[in-house]
Amino acid sequence: VQLQAFGGGLVQPGGSLRLSCAVSGFTSLDSYAIGWFRQVPGKEREFVSAISTTGGSTYYTDSVKGRFTISREFAKNSENVNLQMNNLKPTDTAVHYCAATTWAINSIAVKSSETYDYWGQGTLVTVSS
Repeated sequence: VQLQAFGGGLVQPGGSLRLSCAVSGFTSLDSYAIGWFRQVPGKEREFVSAISTTGGSTYYTDSVKGRFTISREFAKNSENVNLQMNNLKPTDTAVHYCAATTWAINSIAVKSSETYDYWGQGTLVTVSS
């Protein structure tokens, strides 16, 4: 199983970025949920957003509701999970990670990094003028 996050960069406050997580290696493309987390130096990794196995349920931390949108983009043998980030703020600056879990998720479990079995490398988002 491999997850690769990409799409980070430098953006001004109020701008937008689209992060993607390329997922491969699962035997079934609808057998796992995906979460996005972020971390700044000296702080714990925090939950940002998650999407269920089929995409029917989505979850967001309060600080990004109304600004971020998570979605699943299925291809024949692979998938991208996208995080569209609009109206970015300096407080969104962090290394962003995607992660996958084959466990059933709920609104509580999705927010814990311990729920996730597989992690990609991070992609840095910097929001600054």
